[in-house]
Amino acid sequence: MTVGIEAVNAYVGRVSLGVRELFAARGLDDRRMDNLMMERKSVNLPCEDPVTNAVNAARPLVEALTPQERNRIELVVVGTESGLDFGKPISTYVQDLLGLGRCCRSFEVKHACYGGTAALQTAAAVIGASPVPGAKALVIAADASSVAARDTYWEPSQGAGSVAMLIGDDAQVLALDPGANGFHSFEVMDTLRPRPDLEAGDSDLSLMAYMECLVHSFRAYRERVPSADVTTTFDHLVLHTPFAGMVKGAHRRLLRSDSPAPPAVIDADFAVRVEPCLRYAAQVGNVYSAALYLALVSLIDHVEVTAPKRLGMFSYGSGCASEFYSGVVTPAGRQRVAARRTADAIADRRPLTVAEYETVSDLALHRMAGVRDHAYDVTPYADLYESQFAGRGLLVLDKVVDFHRRYRWS
Repeated sequence: MTVGIEAVNAYVGRVSLGVRELFAARGLDDRRMDNLMMERKSVNLPCEDPVTNAVNAARPLVEALTPQERNRIELVVVGTESGLDFGKPISTYVQDLLGLGRCCRSFEVKHACYGGTAALQTAAAVIGASPVPGAKALVIAADASSVAARDTYWEPSQGAGSVAMLIGDDAQVLALDPGANGFHSFEVMDTLRPRPDLEAGDSDLSLMAYMECLVHSFRAYRERVPSADVTTTFDHLVLHTPFAGMVKGAHRRLLRSDSPAPPAVIDADFAVRVEPCLRYAAQVGNVYSAALYLALVSLIDHVEVTAPKRLGMFSYGSGCASEFYSGVVTPAGRQRVAARRTADAIADRRPLTVAEYETVSDLALHRMAGVRDHAYDVTPYADLYESQFAGRGLLVLDKVVDFHRRYRWS
C-alpha cells in the first residue's frame, strides 16, 4: 500500500496587503523587495486564529467525503508553532468543529515550520500500519503570525492561512516514496517565539541553517536512495518557502554543492523545476508550518501533469529540523488540486489600506494564547467582516470564556 496525500486544500485568508505599500509605510529599503520576491501578503482578521485557519482549510475536504469515508478518519493531527495552550491541543477543537467521530486519535505537534511535515509523516506511518482498510488521517498545518515583527523586515513576509491534507492509500496528490527520506537536525536559536506576543531571531543565522540543512538532508536522502541525482531524479523541487527569494538562493546552493553547473544553467533549471512552486507564496506570504504545502499546491496548479511526476520535497523548521523526501503526483491528483480553485481564492481577497491593516494588527493581540476572557467585536472592522466573512459559512472566533475558546460560523 502506498500512502500519501489523497486531497489537499489551502485557506489563504480573506484580506491582503500590498507588500510595496507596507515597505513605504514602514520606511523600509525598497531595494530589498527584489530579494523578497513578494507582491502581497494575506492578513488574518482579529476574529481569526490558528483554529479558524485550520478548520476553514479542512472543512471543504471533510464535506466532500461520504459519511462512511468520514468515519474512516482515525487520526486528526495539527502541525503548528502557534499553539493556544501548553496542554490542550488545537486538534480537539478541529475534530469537534468538523463533526468528526470520537473513535479517533487527536494531537498537536510542534517544531516551527517543520511541524507540518512532522504531522504528515506521522500520519502516513499511522495509516500505513492501520489494519483497517481505507483508513484515513486528517493533517492540518496551521499557524497565525503575531504582530511583534512590526517595523522589521520580517513583517512584509508574514502571511496568513493554512493547508489541510487528507492522508490515505488513494494518494494521487502525493504518493510518498517509502523509505526515501533524509534528515538533518541540530540545536540553533535562529528564530523563536518565546512568548505569544513575540517573534524573535537572527535572520542571517536562519538563512545559513536553512542552507546547511538543505545540502545535508539531501545527502542523507541519497544515502538511502543511492541512485538519486538532484538534477535528473526529480521532475520538480518543492522547498519550504519563508519568502521566494530565499528559495532561489537555496536552489543555487544545492545545485552548486551536488551538481556544479554554470549560473545560466542553474537559473534555467530554477525557472522550470522550482519557480512554479513560489507563485502562491508571492501573493500570500509565509504561512509557517503550511509553507511547504502551499508551495506544493502552487506547483501542481502551475505545471502540466500528463503523466506521473516525481517531486523532491524539502522541509525546514527553525531550531532546527529538516527533511528531504520525495513522492509522486499523478494527473488525477492535479485535477483534485485544481478543483479546489486556490488561485480564485487568492484573487477574491479584499485589498487592505495601510490604515485598515494597522487597525486589525493592533486588535490581533487579543486572539493569541493566554487570553482568559474576551468577546470578539467585529465593529472596528465591520466593513471588512461584512464583505469577506458574513454569510460565507467560515469559522470565526466568537469569545473566550475562562480560557475556553468558542467559535461560530459567519
